[in-house]
Amino acid sequence: MGWRRVAVCVAMAAMAGTAALAQDFENVEITTTDLGNGLYMMVGQGGNLGVSIGVDGVFLIDDQYAPLSDKINAAIAELTDKPVSYVLNTHWHFDHTGGNENFGKAGAVIMAHDNVRRRMSIDQVMEALGRTQPASPPDALPVVTFSENVTFHFNDQTVKATHLANAHTDGDAVIKFEEGNVVHTGDIYFNGLYPFIDFSSGGNVNGVIDAQNAILEMSDDETKIIPGHGPLASKADLAATRDKLIQVRDAIKLLMDQGLSAEEIVAQKPLANLGLGWPPGFINQDQFVQLVVAGLAAQ
Repeated sequence: MGWRRVAVCVAMAAMAGTAALAQDFENVEITTTDLGNGLYMMVGQGGNLGVSIGVDGVFLIDDQYAPLSDKINAAIAELTDKPVSYVLNTHWHFDHTGGNENFGKAGAVIMAHDNVRRRMSIDQVMEALGRTQPASPPDALPVVTFSENVTFHFNDQTVKATHLANAHTDGDAVIKFEEGNVVHTGDIYFNGLYPFIDFSSGGNVNGVIDAQNAILEMSDDETKIIPGHGPLASKADLAATRDKLIQVRDAIKLLMDQGLSAEEIVAQKPLANLGLGWPPGFINQDQFVQLVVAGLAAQ
């Protein structure tokens, strides 16, 4: 299949997206959505944040980029005078863990799946972006890790973190606030966007579909779903994305089974008639096809 050449193709086009992620953080605003029960979704630059605020303090899911830590703290300060006690990373990517060092030095306990600490401890090569992410400093590393599931009891919420592998990466965690009926999916779910699936970190589209099925099982029609990127979602929104990904997977797998190369599959425009309705963003449709091919070929 020559699928490793895909990394070069995606990298050349996606580096512009990477540069956009590193834009002037001075212009970034943190916006807050009240989800009820002391739970909030915050949006800035990078992965969406989940926040629990109550008598026990502040429980933060992901922390975007280091230059945004002060802005995130300021947004939290509008809701409480308590500091961030815990940060739970949904996976290792820099747009979700970039603030770890700042929050860790300020006293927050950083937590994540075992594979998140393992990957952050050493240099990581993201083939699809043509990028090497240097190992994180000690203060940025999770100090509490888990292999499968872990439950926290905080702010009158039962907070369950569940490892779903291999999906977006090999270290994905989905977090559900049981009493608040809120789920944070991390990058297992991009709402209304072409999803980035990091095959260099063990991700593949089959794993994403399986993980989304698991999230649907833990959700009901009233569940508020915080995606890794994109607007707040419902179970129906996630189900629609899952269905689209099944169509994507099947269309691409059909061409792979015919022996077409990655370049030939892209040229076939296999997603053109699926009506995905996702605008080009960090990646476009051709780059997404390349990522899906690479992930399936690596299985």
